Amino acid sequence: QAQLVESGGGSVQAGGSLRLSCAGSSSTYGRFRMAWFRQAPGKEREAVAAIATVGYPVTHYLGSVQDRFTISQDATKNTLYLQMTSLRVEDSGMYYCAGSQDGGRWNNPQRYESWGQGTRVTVSS
Repeated sequence: QAQLVESGGGSVQAGGSLRLSCAGSSSTYGRFRMAWFRQAPGKEREAVAAIATVGYPVTHYLGSVQDRFTISQDATKNTLYLQMTSLRVEDSGMYYCAGSQDGGRWNNPQRYESWGQGTRVTVSS
């Protein structure tokens, strides 16, 4: 059973936008950080964006999505979002949300204990 549940994926043309959501619970929402990862066929899973869930909501972004994607959260609802604009074909893949209870490098998937089953994003040219 998925601990986190993603939604909002779909198929769009290049230049379009999508908003992903990730619903968690008090036990699965990261006490330290939440993040979005993605994985394209034949490629390694990579961290796309992360946001601190304790203290000031510090954010981190993969360089190629900086200024196009925005990560945000509603901590009162244990919900994470990823607003994606100006989508590119290379943004296609399965997007996963993940929760970390104790931090570490934001882009290291091994530092995240909770994972969703993913939502697929397909961007066509």
